[in-house]
Amino acid sequence: MIAASSLRLAYGAAERDRLLAIIAEKSLKRAAEGGFALASGATSSFYFDLKPTLLDPEGAHLVARGMLSKLAHDEFDFLGGLALGAIPIVAAVVALSWPERPILGFFVRPEQKERGTRRLIEGNIREGARIALVEDVATTGGSTLKAAEAVRARGCTIVKAIAVVDRLAGARENLAAQGIPLEALFTREDFGV
Repeated sequence: MIAASSLRLAYGAAERDRLLAIIAEKSLKRAAEGGFALASGATSSFYFDLKPTLLDPEGAHLVARGMLSKLAHDEFDFLGGLALGAIPIVAAVVALSWPERPILGFFVRPEQKERGTRRLIEGNIREGARIALVEDVATTGGSTLKAAEAVRARGCTIVKAIAVVDRLAGARENLAAQGIPLEALFTREDFGV
């Protein structure tokens, strides 16, 4: 089990402000007309496409530092989430956690693999483990709930979930109803949307 520790990677107001600026520049899209279709089925005048931020060296580094700051006092065994949004987050956090507090990661496939190992969960996980889940953007919490279902089927307990951005569209409430507390580095309100 990963014990609680105080990571020496500072994540304060300056780092948070810089990450907010990167997300606003690279990942916040506003619709000129109509709107964006969301995974939840809703339509919105704004959209967070976090892939450009998560695949930017500074953005990925700052997201990982923010996630590590949210995990610094939690005890858990593995960190993971649903593909595709969680993969770059898990990879960045796992890499940055070394050597001070090595964190092992995994991801849950949207569908079970039909060849080879036929796994639904890829990476590092074991039966009965304590899990922290991550996702890029939380809207209704559907992605996190799908990941939670897969790891709970392996007898695992979910300690918490962390999103980079919470759209404030029901994810916190939906996850809480399933016993999963949700934290976020930012909410949509931080971006004025």
